Amino acid sequence: MNTLMQARGLTKVYDMGEVQVQALRGVDLDLFEGEFIVLLGHSGSGKSTLLNILGGLDRPSEGHLSFQGEAIESLSDQDLTTFRRENIGFIFQMYNLLPRLTARENVELVTEVAMNPMEPQKALEMVGLGNRGEHFPSQMSGGEQQRVAIARAIAKQPKMLFCDEPTGALDVHTGIVVLDAIQKTSESLGTTTVVITHNVTIAGMADRVIHLVDGGISKIESNSKRMRAQELRW
Repeated sequence: MNTLMQARGLTKVYDMGEVQVQALRGVDLDLFEGEFIVLLGHSGSGKSTLLNILGGLDRPSEGHLSFQGEAIESLSDQDLTTFRRENIGFIFQMYNLLPRLTARENVELVTEVAMNPMEPQKALEMVGLGNRGEHFPSQMSGGEQQRVAIARAIAKQPKMLFCDEPTGALDVHTGIVVLDAIQKTSESLGTTTVVITHNVTIAGMADRVIHLVDGGISKIESNSKRMRAQELRW
């Protein structure tokens, strides 16, 4: 597989007054085209910090990060914004939908600034919400709102999809539906997908499982057979 993103020696230190907190400690990682990664670790292990740096939402204190051979950590703020807009889709635990806009209009917000967007209706259909485009978030369940957030993220057809605890606010059944939507859309689009979770069961979906402990990678495991989201139980 071709390497899409490469991280070497990523370190992140936060200054908290008189105290320094080291969130990442020299992380080395390669992400390959089209693979499904689960980033597994307890709260405080550095998962979200790593995702934010890989996705261009934050900068490392030290280290090197490249995307398709281009250095990311040295980009200007404007160029970093362009990098995110053109290449990265984000899904968070909270759906972050605009309540006064319909599902379709929430997705359209992304397609208006993307370089190669798909039609908002197609994105909604890919997550099983083709008939809910004119509904407002308040008229939808939590799982449906999260699937709108997935549609919004994939509508710009990003090369990478970063999901930070996407099922954290959902019950088991709804969480599986959301993971199924992420799995199917990432496979359909060939998107490199990284899911952050503390839920060990979700690791069964991954090509590779990256374990984080105290800001560093403790081990990387490969699954010989990936589970479908519908097979998961927790």
